[in-house]
Amino acid sequence: MQRGYPPAVAAPALVINPAKPLRLSPTVALRDESFGALAYNFTTRRLSFLKSRLLVDVVRGLESVHDAGSALTAAGVSEGDRATYLRALDGRARSGMLTPR
Repeated sequence: MQRGYPPAVAAPALVINPAKPLRLSPTVALRDESFGALAYNFTTRRLSFLKSRLLVDVVRGLESVHDAGSALTAAGVSEGDRATYLRALDGRARSGMLTPR
């Protein structure tokens, strides 16, 4: 370990499986914004931000494809960005915004 740098921490394992179908929870509404979208969960009263239009496209596309990985492909997420978008989907699943379909 070098001085001045904290030890590397492994990223937590994903709770979602990209090969499984997901959907926007029926209790969540999306409102498009210039930066992406606002997501409001009417059950938990929690407000979340989708900070890119591409992420909004992925989330909206979940209903019309077989699995989360296909939603990434359909929205045009590059191979190099897939892990970032999977982590974003995972965070939304952990918060209850996305649910298994």
